[in-house]
Amino acid sequence: MTHLAAIALCLAGFTALAFATPRQQRDIVGRALRATTRYALRVSGACALLFALGMLVAQHGWSLGLVMFSGHTSPAAGLVYCALIRLVRTRARPRHRPRPSAQSN
Repeated sequence: MTHLAAIALCLAGFTALAFATPRQQRDIVGRALRATTRYALRVSGACALLFALGMLVAQHGWSLGLVMFSGHTSPAAGLVYCALIRLVRTRARPRHRPRPSAQSN
């Protein structure tokens, strides 16, 4: 159960940190968010990651807890990164593709 909670916290943390960047705000929301919102996203993302680290270290000790934290952050960051790429690419696609005209030469 610790692994599932740690992965969920890492995913939430990296998602919040990703939404705090201006590029993702422009691509997803369409505009820049207020400074207080960006600050809140950064703080909540960092707190989620630190809470996951604290939970793993408390459960398994420093040596194994740090290794587990590294193992949880890698796929979580990869999932957020791939989800952002997919989201931007699906929004960039035109909704209706024009059909080629059937003109004879």
